[in-house]
Amino acid sequence: MIKIDIHTHILPPDLPKFKEKFGYGGFVSLEKIGTCNATLVSDSGVAFRDIESNCFDPALRIQDCDEQGVNIQVISTVPVMFSYFAEPKDGLEVSKFLNDHIAQVVAENPTRFIGLGTLPMQAPDLAIAELERCVTKLGLPGVQIGTHINDWTLAEESLFPVFQAAQDLGACIMVHPWDMMGANLMKKYFLPYVVGMPAETSLAICSMIFGGIFERLPKLRVAFVHGGGSFPHTLGRIAHGFEVRPDLCAVDNAINPREYIDRFYVDSLVHDKAAFKYILDLFGEKRIALGSDYPFPLGETPAGKLIDSISELSESTRERLFSGTALEWLGMTRADLNLVDGALTGKGASKAK
Repeated sequence: MIKIDIHTHILPPDLPKFKEKFGYGGFVSLEKIGTCNATLVSDSGVAFRDIESNCFDPALRIQDCDEQGVNIQVISTVPVMFSYFAEPKDGLEVSKFLNDHIAQVVAENPTRFIGLGTLPMQAPDLAIAELERCVTKLGLPGVQIGTHINDWTLAEESLFPVFQAAQDLGACIMVHPWDMMGANLMKKYFLPYVVGMPAETSLAICSMIFGGIFERLPKLRVAFVHGGGSFPHTLGRIAHGFEVRPDLCAVDNAINPREYIDRFYVDSLVHDKAAFKYILDLFGEKRIALGSDYPFPLGETPAGKLIDSISELSESTRERLFSGTALEWLGMTRADLNLVDGALTGKGASKAK
């Protein structure tokens, strides 16, 4: 049994001074603190997140994976790097820089990492071009995008060609919350992360359902992190709203939201047995993949701890949760994982058996 963690984040060891390069603000930089830590700093000089070197050092990531019994990490950028505010050509340059780095990390460690790219979603034509490059040139199976794009929800018709291109290319999409709604009202108590993020993910799921994205693109493979955020636990209200106010909810798609719970994927990161059992009952094992949010504090350590703690799960269910769903979403098979004699090389493989 192997473990594939679909929700982990990585940064390059150094970031360009994008503000100096492009001539305007909004970008973040990475300031090293000694040899083991760094701080993400806004271009106004405000430090807003400390990170450890396992966020940018592949060797340390592999060491952590070995200790936790994780065979493969799916790596994607930290959402603050999306840079959707940027001028389109500048956003494309940021995306290319990040994608080239991720592709390099994967190329140097092909048995341990699978990469997801990032796109300048504020410019759908450029996003499609970079998506094609990620898949056909860099060998990445998909991309990570935000729960909204500036003032656009994911139902914005201008974004539909990007989703169409992903389906045509066979590329998977991970949707991650960022730039949380109502953040100006949540400046204390870490509320943007504990309240805003789950709401953002529900916004994204509802936008894609009500906007008819899943209906129009039945082969599109989309995963939402954090167990689908608040969506699973408010589905009753969402469906009831659809039923009693179709004049407001069903304007772009006349099919009940409940019909789509088997049309997208979520990760396992819900931090609570009862919550996990609920999403397992709602979505089923074939729609849930292991996700840890490594290497951040709101993540799960070790990855898969919650799944391992539920003794009544069958071995076949565990295998599906730990790798089967991830492979399906990625559009891959075990044969694509550089397996050696049925197991991955490295200490993590022996620990995960």
